[in-house]
Amino acid sequence: MNPHAKLVTSLSLLLGTTITISSNHWITAWTGLEINTLAIIPLTSKSHHPRAVEAAIKYFLVQAAASAMVLFSSMTNAWQTGQWDITQLTHPTSCLLLTMAIAMKLGLVPFHFWFPEVLQGSSLLTSLLLSTLMKFPPITLLFLTSHSLNPYLLTLMAISSTALGGWMGLNQTQTRKILAFSSISHLGWMTIIILYNPQLTLLTFYVYSITTTAIFLTLNATKTLNLPTLMTSWTKTPTLNAALMLTLLSLAGLPPLAGFMPKWFIIQELTKQEMTPAALTMALLSLLGLFFYLRLAYYSTITLPPNPTNHMKQWSINNPTNPTIAFLTSLSTLLLPLSPMILASI
Repeated sequence: MNPHAKLVTSLSLLLGTTITISSNHWITAWTGLEINTLAIIPLTSKSHHPRAVEAAIKYFLVQAAASAMVLFSSMTNAWQTGQWDITQLTHPTSCLLLTMAIAMKLGLVPFHFWFPEVLQGSSLLTSLLLSTLMKFPPITLLFLTSHSLNPYLLTLMAISSTALGGWMGLNQTQTRKILAFSSISHLGWMTIIILYNPQLTLLTFYVYSITTTAIFLTLNATKTLNLPTLMTSWTKTPTLNAALMLTLLSLAGLPPLAGFMPKWFIIQELTKQEMTPAALTMALLSLLGLFFYLRLAYYSTITLPPNPTNHMKQWSINNPTNPTIAFLTSLSTLLLPLSPMILASI
């Protein structure tokens, strides 16, 4: 891609995200969402591969429909109440339409079908943007309107997302699809707690973003797109693979790693809100995701590479590793001791 075009799209992504998360009016929030959608499409289709073009078209159609639904929801609410303020969403039909629109933008069940396919057709760095930065504006809108949304519908969507994200990731061999279903599963954790403690939703998103960024950058550094390649990458960068194993276990939520912190806080808060069955269900469903995280960790470090002579081995390289990976890996594995301070601040 032309450097000038890449600069324009990157600045547009930052501009669209900033407009949406800082706006109080529905029209400006919708404008930011549209700028984001138009900016990410050239990055998705830049390889001109048929899968990339297909992913860009799917992403555009889904996001355009979701943005239109956001606009229709806000117009319906303004027609009935005379309010364009995001926090003044009170009309029941508008609340239902907005819930569906945000679920489409985030990839929550039952509007999740586009997300794994779009990630599979994109590059690793574009998939990273789709999994982290592009989800921040919709989560902000969900945060601002959470007090008006239907709690039973959000709880049902959250539990379904956690179940489907864990179940569908079990038999995947492509790392981008595995991380896509991981994202759907984590979105369930963010959604179920947003009515009771929205700050925990943001904390979960921040920890998820840090951990996922470290994983995507590591996979991009080792050029790993599937499990067989991951199995042989130990000979290429052994230290980086060891760090990848710890980051994957942190994303799975295993103590004493940092990924355990948001799940711990969410289960504790759900129990306080007398939602013990929902907390127990979420904890049990997270075991499905734990299986494929452990499989990735096993393939990256514990498994010996295959020995047949017709299998391509990777050469060890001496190129310096991006220091960002080391910093993000440290954050995604060592933040748990800060839990008391973080809990006191929220």
